[in-house]
Amino acid sequence: MLDMIPMLVTMSIWDPFIALGSAIMTPLYWVVSGILVVFHGLWSPVFGADSGWTWALSIVSLTIVIRVALIPLFVKQIKSSRAMQMLQPKVRELQKKYGHDREKLGQETMKLYKENNANPLASCLPLLLQSPIFIALFRVLDGAARLDAAGNPIARGHWLKIHPELVSSLNEATIFGARISDTFTKAGFGAGINSIHIVTIVLILAMTATLFVTQLQLMRKNMPPEALTGPFAQQQKMMLYLFPIIFAVGGINFPVGVLIYWFASNLWTMGQQFYVIRRNPAPGTPAFDAWEQRSLHRSKGKSDGLALAGLRPAEPADEPPAAPVSKVVRQQPKKQTRSQRRT
Repeated sequence: MLDMIPMLVTMSIWDPFIALGSAIMTPLYWVVSGILVVFHGLWSPVFGADSGWTWALSIVSLTIVIRVALIPLFVKQIKSSRAMQMLQPKVRELQKKYGHDREKLGQETMKLYKENNANPLASCLPLLLQSPIFIALFRVLDGAARLDAAGNPIARGHWLKIHPELVSSLNEATIFGARISDTFTKAGFGAGINSIHIVTIVLILAMTATLFVTQLQLMRKNMPPEALTGPFAQQQKMMLYLFPIIFAVGGINFPVGVLIYWFASNLWTMGQQFYVIRRNPAPGTPAFDAWEQRSLHRSKGKSDGLALAGLRPAEPADEPPAAPVSKVVRQQPKKQTRSQRRT
């Protein structure tokens, strides 16, 4: 009896957190599984209800819906990140001034961020909000892969529970020989390397590569030179290499469907960031210089086009000046007397 007291205390401590987690995740199970069911119905006439491509495209469509919903947060993240980059010289001045007083340095730094509408946490908001969705999708796919005592898949997605035939379809659907619900670690090496290992490794490499390129283009193209030095820059460089490694190591435990979701999400982020950097770069960065050159080229091309259309007179070409024309002076005849003219 006494041996059960620690267990009861532990259960009583964790029960509120478990209940809170269930209250948060249950609606997400409904949302994630519901979106999958809707897009599965849309793609089924094209590839077939039990095709792995139907489920893969349903997951990609789920990714697009989520990323479109997160566009306002992404814009806020870009603005906040840009503001923090431009404030790095002032942050270093504060560090020199209040380096001996950590509390005062923290207060002044937060005051500087607040005055310039820079929020250090804004850059993490899209990732933080995607995490519960990522977990919900993981649980839905993992539930389709696990079997109960009767040999039936355990469906954690509530819409999938309503449609048991979809659970079996998701459990058996394959893409390039790997089931959507398979993971690298569960594939085993009893028969050597199989299609599951190959598909998961390719997706993990694609996922980490897109993440690395996204962070690299942000640091190389949209950061001023002064923002590439100091503690903040060192932290950014550390994250550049650390995050892909973390996702690569953790990816071996993700189902193929979750890897498809994460790769599609990273691909969306890379394209979205490329568009923002190209169209609205931060001043004083290589991307801003390239934007100015393109703007100058476009304005010159537009001016030349108007001239060719006759809407605006063409500017004179740079030609060497013509040689001055010498004035011809006509020589007047000499005056002669009448007798001279007769002779």
